[in-house]
Amino acid sequence: MTAYSFKRQFVEPILAGTKGGTIRANRRRHARPGEELQLYTGMRTKHCKLIARKTCLAVEPIELDFVRMRIHVGPLVLEHRVELSTFARFDGFPDFASMAAFWIWTHETFHFAGWHIRWFPLPVRSGDNS
Repeated sequence: MTAYSFKRQFVEPILAGTKGGTIRANRRRHARPGEELQLYTGMRTKHCKLIARKTCLAVEPIELDFVRMRIHVGPLVLEHRVELSTFARFDGFPDFASMAAFWIWTHETFHFAGWHIRWFPLPVRSGDNS
């Protein structure tokens, strides 16, 4: 079992089933496929609340590049508007611009490298330019 904490803005997308993964920095150990994920809000506070329990489907390296407007997740390179928008919605944002603004503000960088932990299949495929 691995626990992850989420900001309040992500509680509803998790409960609605529209947020299917989380992007995290390196740490000693992340979940592994098949393990239970416990998704919380307010961890380490008196307002801590379990949002949901999910099964980890995949853990892949991820790189966010908000200068080049590109996301590398596992073997995929997402750079088309539709792919970026689809990924942003999968991560709990209304669109890619909102996701970029959140990451740049929260992490004070235009680049991020870490891990993508998923409990739902990724809805985008490289080469899908619909």
